[in-house]
Amino acid sequence: MESRVFSRAPTIAHVRRPLRESHSNTSCSFISIKPIGAVGEGGNLIWGRQLRPSLLLEAPSPMNARKDILRPVMAAASSPAEGSDSSGDGKVAPIGFFDKYPALVTGFFFFMWYFLNVIFNILNKKIYNYFPYPYFVSVIHLFVGVVYCLVSWTVGLPKRAPIDSNLLKLLIPVAVCHALGHVTSNVSFAAVAVSFTHTIKALEPFFNAAASQFVLGQSIPITLWLSLMPVVLGVSMASLTELSFNWTGFISAMISNISFTYRSLYSKKAMTDMDSTNIYAYISIIALLVCIPPAILVEGPQLIKHGFNDAIAKVGLTKFISDLFWVGMFYHLYNQLATNTLERVAPLTHAVGNVLKRVFVIGFSILVFGNKISTQTGIGTGIAIAGVAIYSYIKAKMEEEKRRGKAA
Repeated sequence: MESRVFSRAPTIAHVRRPLRESHSNTSCSFISIKPIGAVGEGGNLIWGRQLRPSLLLEAPSPMNARKDILRPVMAAASSPAEGSDSSGDGKVAPIGFFDKYPALVTGFFFFMWYFLNVIFNILNKKIYNYFPYPYFVSVIHLFVGVVYCLVSWTVGLPKRAPIDSNLLKLLIPVAVCHALGHVTSNVSFAAVAVSFTHTIKALEPFFNAAASQFVLGQSIPITLWLSLMPVVLGVSMASLTELSFNWTGFISAMISNISFTYRSLYSKKAMTDMDSTNIYAYISIIALLVCIPPAILVEGPQLIKHGFNDAIAKVGLTKFISDLFWVGMFYHLYNQLATNTLERVAPLTHAVGNVLKRVFVIGFSILVFGNKISTQTGIGTGIAIAGVAIYSYIKAKMEEEKRRGKAA
């Protein structure tokens, strides 16, 4: 799974202070939960796609304050100006490293997001070089992540959020599309060069815009359509002269784009106030159950007959198991880091960061695997990435302007 957008909350106009400072060292604000925008309008996206609602901080009116209260947010611990000791004397709370240097922390999140994504793609391709079974490997990716989530729930980090039948029905279509997109991405990774798969997947914004326009009936500005023209042109140029080109890899990557587009559409209906980590865990569990049957049907007989034995003969049992474990961990962790990064920055910053991430992955995969690319393929890839950057910039700017208008 490739993140969620948290809307930035407007500044609190006023906060009701406790009547007696000596009896409380906390200040309270009140949270109301609302979903934001549709997919085509720059709405919430999970993994670059939609699921999580925005948290908008609003100052309730005196008459409706009690109705609007969902839960108090304890702010004194993080607010140095509001601290007080038991005697009632005001004290300034010490500022921690994370609060003192937020830019460094955000930079660290970006670095780890890029690093884990690059490592995942490289290790994933190395596995396919000696174990070309993408359906089974896709199951391992999800299985390791699900085990990680179950262990986290067991120790209470985070605490498992309950799920009812209504939410389950909403999440199933999202998880099915996620499973299909994940498997077909891996089929493409196994069939062609990593750099070429990521070039094709640069077309995903085009499919998102098309679905928003023709499926949801939303109006997409002409500027967004124009910004997508270089993406289509660049992918076409790269595909015509790609040395590793084959139809299995190309068609699988295109199906992946379509699947992730529909995942975004279904996510719009699955808006919930459940936290992102729990949502991601439930989707991973459902997606794992969806991926197991086709893996058994398509690759099961080959794996039992010679697949496992050939891989063990080539690299040894220890390395084989170790590679599968770590590729699953890197897959889960880079998706989690993408979510954490997204929650720390504005949509525009994250959009630019996402484009740069794809550049890093393509560049490092070419260096590590020594893939030879033609001049036309290189130029086409560059044009496609530039088009995605322009599209992301325009879309993020439009989203910020809408939010400013609502805040005003």
